Amino acid sequence: MTGMADRPKRPGDGGSGAGTAVLTRTRTRKPNLYRVLLLNDDYTPMEFVVHVLERFFNKDRAQATEIMMHVHQNGVGECGVFTYEVAETKVTLVMDLARKHMHPLQCVMEKK
Repeated sequence: MTGMADRPKRPGDGGSGAGTAVLTRTRTRKPNLYRVLLLNDDYTPMEFVVHVLERFFNKDRAQATEIMMHVHQNGVGECGVFTYEVAETKVTLVMDLARKHMHPLQCVMEKK
């Protein structure tokens, strides 16, 4: 049987065998959230906006129509709230599809 005296010495080990345990607490922060918004314009067809909401924001037809009408009547409407990376991706996808179909639809994100 080996005792403490037989243990090899390590740097910083005072030889007493007693060490100091440091307990560190890591706090995880919730990520910042961003609202993805659609902006009204006078040229993008309402049906295209409904399609965008169904395709990129997983809204059913009734929800998509309600959001589209809110955008139409109020000038802006929220599609959802996401982390930065997800929001940025959704904005890019919506804008790319709108440009592809030559619609002036604007999609933006803002910190919640």
